[in-house]
Amino acid sequence: MTTRRSFLQQAGLLAAASTVPSTLLHARSMSPESMQPVKAMKLLILGGTGFIGPHLVRLAVEHGHTVSIFTRGRRDGDLPSSVERLVGDRNGQLDALRGRTWDAVIDDSATNPEWVRQSTALLRESGRYLFTSSTGAYYPYLRTGLAEGDAVHTALADPKDGSEVFGTNKAQCEAIVQDVFGARGIVVRPTYIVGPGDYTDRFTYWPVRLARGGDVLAPGRKTDRVQFIDVRDLAAFMLRLAEQHGSGIYNAIGPRTPMTVEQFLAQAVKTLDARVSLHWVDDYGFLAAHDIDGVVPWILARGNDLGHTSIVSTRSWSAGLSPRPMADTLRDTLAWFDSLPADRRAAAKWVLPEAKEKAMLAAWAARR
Repeated sequence: MTTRRSFLQQAGLLAAASTVPSTLLHARSMSPESMQPVKAMKLLILGGTGFIGPHLVRLAVEHGHTVSIFTRGRRDGDLPSSVERLVGDRNGQLDALRGRTWDAVIDDSATNPEWVRQSTALLRESGRYLFTSSTGAYYPYLRTGLAEGDAVHTALADPKDGSEVFGTNKAQCEAIVQDVFGARGIVVRPTYIVGPGDYTDRFTYWPVRLARGGDVLAPGRKTDRVQFIDVRDLAAFMLRLAEQHGSGIYNAIGPRTPMTVEQFLAQAVKTLDARVSLHWVDDYGFLAAHDIDGVVPWILARGNDLGHTSIVSTRSWSAGLSPRPMADTLRDTLAWFDSLPADRRAAAKWVLPEAKEKAMLAAWAARR
């Protein structure tokens, strides 16, 4: 689903494409020193109808690429009619991909190393293979400032730790891609992905909550770092890497200038013209006792999550990652959420539902 604003932006790009040579269509997102003519590609997206996929597919079609998607066929994704839809299952049902190659493959749906082992073996004659990983590959984040050159965690120690299971799976997937494709392999590690279409209800909480107004619980110490990436900027960066023959590992992190949770909330309040009173709850123990270890993009930065929101992404900036203003992300996310059916909005999975927030604020005030 797209907002009216994003629909108009897409329509404008398509209109421009009819009068501007295709090699110039990407000039706005390229730095002059790295700009190269972009040739139309045959592009396979493993996935395509979830969160990142529709943004990526629509953008690739706008760029003039021939796009195929491989899914289980359970969702439509509101995609252009030109997209080839291949149906199967990552769990061994890959017949629709056999005997074919693509200029680039973007693996947007794998959390299981076995899935990646099968798909890379089958598609190894394709040009490039981009794997959508996660900064979770670093988990546990035992220090700050982790960068692309730092080791990831591939050996599972605690099967009961869901974060470790997810992170080690992603790290093992990365290793398979690099082993099979070598310099033709690309790994992108985004942090929390946010924006229109995010059904996790994590970041979306903030624009919705601030727009409601009133007394707002602001979690953490004001100097705590936050990190996130707009899904549309991530999709554009991934496509750019495929078009420009990228290679290696890229941490996809925003914003470009380090941001604290205090700065995040101040900008959000200003952007949304929110009528709120922020009440800072800076005691980690109090938050943890109420089962609050994160209200994305804020994370309780201690223990295994110490360096969770201080990942370094210098290599991505050099390769052209270009986050949009946070104000656009906030406004568009709120507009998208407001466009959802009433029953879906009422069933949002907020980390801090209204009743819990009120109870915590009352307990915090009583303690102080």
